[in-house]
Amino acid sequence: MAINGITYGTSSVLNQSVLSLKNQMTALQSQLTTGEKSTTYAGMGVNEGFAIAARSQLSNISAFTDTMSNINTDIGIANTGLQSLVDIGTTMVNAANSTMQTLSSAGQTIAQQTAYSQLSSMLGILNLQAGDRYLFSGSAINTPAVAPVDTILNGTTTQAGLKQVISERQQADLGTSGLGRLIVASPSTNSVQVVEDAAGSPFGMKLSAASSTLTGATLTGPSGSPSGVSINLATNPNNGDQVKFSFNMPDGTTESFQLTASSATPLPTGSFAIGATPAATAANLKAALTTAIGTLANTSLVAASAIAAGNDFFSSAATVSGGGVTNKATPPAPISGATLLSGAAGTDSLATSFAPGDSITVNGTPITFVASGATGNQLNVTDSVQTMLTKIDSITGTSTPSTVTDGVIALHNDSGTGLTLSASNSAAFAALGFGAIATQPPIAVAGSAVNNQASTPAPITGATLLSGAAGTDSLAASFGLADSITVNGTPITFVASGATGNQLNLTDSVQTLLSKIDSITGTTIPSTVNGGAIALRSNAGSSLNVTTTNAAAFAALGFSTPPSVTLPPLQVAGSIVDNKAASPVPISGTTTLSGAAGTNSLGASFALGDTITVNGTTITFLASGASGNQQINVTDNVQTLLSKIDALTGTTAASTVSGGAITLKSSTGTSLAVTSSNAAAFGALGLGAANAALPPLRVAGSPLGTATSQVAGTPANTVTWYTGESGPGSARATATSRIDQSVTVQFGIRANEQAIRTQLQNLAVFAAVTTSPTNPNGALQVQALSQRVTQNLEPQTGQQTIQDIQADLATAQATMKDAGARQTQSKAMLQNIIDQAETVSTDQVASEILALQTSLQASYQTTSMLSQLTLTKYLPVG
Repeated sequence: MAINGITYGTSSVLNQSVLSLKNQMTALQSQLTTGEKSTTYAGMGVNEGFAIAARSQLSNISAFTDTMSNINTDIGIANTGLQSLVDIGTTMVNAANSTMQTLSSAGQTIAQQTAYSQLSSMLGILNLQAGDRYLFSGSAINTPAVAPVDTILNGTTTQAGLKQVISERQQADLGTSGLGRLIVASPSTNSVQVVEDAAGSPFGMKLSAASSTLTGATLTGPSGSPSGVSINLATNPNNGDQVKFSFNMPDGTTESFQLTASSATPLPTGSFAIGATPAATAANLKAALTTAIGTLANTSLVAASAIAAGNDFFSSAATVSGGGVTNKATPPAPISGATLLSGAAGTDSLATSFAPGDSITVNGTPITFVASGATGNQLNVTDSVQTMLTKIDSITGTSTPSTVTDGVIALHNDSGTGLTLSASNSAAFAALGFGAIATQPPIAVAGSAVNNQASTPAPITGATLLSGAAGTDSLAASFGLADSITVNGTPITFVASGATGNQLNLTDSVQTLLSKIDSITGTTIPSTVNGGAIALRSNAGSSLNVTTTNAAAFAALGFSTPPSVTLPPLQVAGSIVDNKAASPVPISGTTTLSGAAGTNSLGASFALGDTITVNGTTITFLASGASGNQQINVTDNVQTLLSKIDALTGTTAASTVSGGAITLKSSTGTSLAVTSSNAAAFGALGLGAANAALPPLRVAGSPLGTATSQVAGTPANTVTWYTGESGPGSARATATSRIDQSVTVQFGIRANEQAIRTQLQNLAVFAAVTTSPTNPNGALQVQALSQRVTQNLEPQTGQQTIQDIQADLATAQATMKDAGARQTQSKAMLQNIIDQAETVSTDQVASEILALQTSLQASYQTTSMLSQLTLTKYLPVG
């Protein structure tokens, strides 16, 4: 039998042991080289899941670190800009305080010229970018924050700039007489009256207070509508007796003057002469008042008007004015603060009542109507209009209380904050004067004070004759038989006697003439003659045009120029609204009144049975087949609706929709009132809600000197100085970033924030105003303006400062610093978890390699010895 040698295949136990040792050696050598346990997740062990989670958190921390680095860059650039704004403010305070108020040939002081250069610098700072991000535009990071300096001051070919707005406002504040919209008259020979020219007008000086130490004098007021002060002299005052008047200026400041009775010759400045009789003294007081008011108007008022125009242009306090409306009393009267929000016919309550469940929403906060027991933001349906106004003011936080005067509600909110008002009951809302409503104020045309031709001329009265001999109480220039006066196209002719219809006897009185004129105009407010001055009146929404064939006699009535007031077309401007397309865009004439989501249709649809009421005439919505102007299909478009509204109003100036905003027009001279049964859809047209989104304000109507209201400027006719984002939220929230799992920072800035806007506004006004070097009041005008600019640039208690913005950014930086410190600690702990799960100790690996090498060496030696073994070594020789 043959005996073969012993062999060791790969399947032997010993070989497997050697291979295992070699694999272990390879793994250990890899660990020694890489420092990691394994190159595969399987080889990492049971703790690898913790390492994976830790690595994910480390990745987040790295992203947060990058975010904070970028934010710190933005904040650093913004803070540098803000500090420059602070320095500009300091420079301008010092410049405006300068005693150098000399006007150059260009009509400006050195300080005003400095204001222009600092304004240019400020606008450049506000358009700063960090990378491609505009820092002062809120969330509109791709849009410059402000318009160029030349555009803001001078406007464009179609848009008014600040200089034009200041000029228009000055004309409206001074009035045609230059007395700040005040009338100084003599109701009787012994009395003097100072009265505002129109109730509720935002223009001119407003009587604030009056006091008197005049012996034997009776002072009443300020009181009445419009407000007035009367002084009646029963006896002559004593030397040194005084009368003092205080006035509220358009910019919120107060100015006053006092006049002293004096018998000195020459008459001291600030005095009025004591005459031989109380009547003579009253005439002297009237002349002194006229001079003092004129001086105040042409100095302080001019400066205050410029500041107010700056407010109108840059930061108009939100004001929503309703239309003039009446209650449902018998006969109806203008609503007042006491008018109830709900009541029976014949009572002092709104023409349409609110009901339980109705709501009024103010800046997003609803006021709900309940039957009784109202608390918080609730109103009882039996509450008054004044209670409602107080509730609205508590929500807006306005410092200027809302008012109701002569049937017109004026809601106010402070500068820089918007005001939006809507209601679930559009009919009752319209009864408050809101919705799509436009009304004209009653017309008042005041003549000059004139005297009769008595032996001792005295102011004309109602008893003054239209024709008479010298020395009688008749007009200084008489009317004759061939003369006529034409009122709104209707002639009044003069006859010797026996006047009928539209005729006047030559021997008739001024009062008879006024009554005849009133009968033609149909005014419900009688024309009057007080202190020698005639005031012709006409109803709201009407025109008044009076001409004559005898100019001299007409001038003797106080009208050197025939009175003529032709009202412009009424218009209601809606808000800009978008459709409900997939990517919403402003509505247009083709936008349908009802449609599915994603289509060019209104954001809220009209439905079958809904109505729109135009000046009392109803347009009803149908499914199809609409005919005439009182029906419309729900599938019709906006242009079709506007055409039907125009047909009902009879306007010759077509209503339009442009840039997403509807403008309703009426040329009839009557009121324009449009309401709807569907408040949501009406709001989707941009109508129905009372909105004040802080547009620039312009003087409404012409001539400017007799204007009594303001109108919102539009992007088409007035420069918009701030071109960034103007959302309802805080400026800081316009740039929000997460810097940790549960931590965010806010670092947005808007150029229209109060602190920035106030400084920009005052610099711009100071730079925009020019004064003729030859104007005798020029130096005082500039001085008054400089004082106001200085005061406005100083920090105001309770108002935002630029340092407040810097503090907000510093808070964001501090938050990021704290987050960074926490993340640094977290990184160390997370890295430790990863290291423990995935890395190895090189010393331990080296020790294991040495031990393994020893084992391998022993294994190899054993294998070698075994490989040399043969059976023959153990068999006997032979």
